[in-house]
Amino acid sequence: MTNEAIIQRTIHWIEEHLHEDVTAEDIAAYAGFSKYHFHRLFQASVGMSFSEYIRNRRMTNAAVALIHTDARIIDIAFHFCFDSQEVFTRAFKKVYGVPPGQYRRQMMKLVDHKEELQMEEKLTGWFLSGSHPFNYEAGADTETVHQGKQSGYLRSKTVNPADGEFATMMQQFKADKYRGRRMKLSAFLKTENVQHMASLWMRVDSASEEVLQFDNMSDRPLQSTSNWNHYTIVLDVPENSAMVSFGMILSGSGCIWADSVTFEEVDKKTPTTNLQTEFVVRDEPVNLAFEE
Repeated sequence: MTNEAIIQRTIHWIEEHLHEDVTAEDIAAYAGFSKYHFHRLFQASVGMSFSEYIRNRRMTNAAVALIHTDARIIDIAFHFCFDSQEVFTRAFKKVYGVPPGQYRRQMMKLVDHKEELQMEEKLTGWFLSGSHPFNYEAGADTETVHQGKQSGYLRSKTVNPADGEFATMMQQFKADKYRGRRMKLSAFLKTENVQHMASLWMRVDSASEEVLQFDNMSDRPLQSTSNWNHYTIVLDVPENSAMVSFGMILSGSGCIWADSVTFEEVDKKTPTTNLQTEFVVRDEPVNLAFEE
């Protein structure tokens, strides 16, 4: 099993145990590594320690509970493993800038009076595309969140989409700043009732629109229903690159959420996930008898 697969399996386990008193030793033991070695692996892949990850996820879930449930603050604090309401209040204020009660009042007012806006107006930089974008909707979700106050989602609006029907919530930008570099796209993804497949994707094109590098996770797609987990794509940006595109894709019915997306350079020791294979032109014909 690869390190990435081990980290994904461990994140799945963590998500299932956020309401329990989980220690760093418990996590490392589940992963099958020493605490210090797994700390380095997790930090390099996810960008934070697993202790920070647990604190962030508990705090985010607590913030969602404040907005979308009537639970008492003290019950929310205990449910997410804080020793007391005072401890929870101090930790919450450090992250969100206001105490839980004030956050609940402010955010519930915003959510209750929020008008339905077009996606371009509420998620700067993202747009909807694909084969049948009119059969899908994309936007921001304040209830299903991995970190912060909201996530991005892509959801089908039809019960039985036609075969091959898909949409993508994506960004597109010039490759100028990234030429000659190896770039890693990472995101936390969550799915619900995905009929065919959902995934993260990234593509690097030349000025003539030739695809130079590409990965849509077709060899590791997300299907059915899955909890938040961490996924990465690593591609080179060749010197003749003109455009970089990335996003999340949904084929068929269902819903996919994305949060905590990062786009960063990695060293050349990091293997690429490029699915494009170079076509080699031979000097002469071969295997004309089909014997090899």
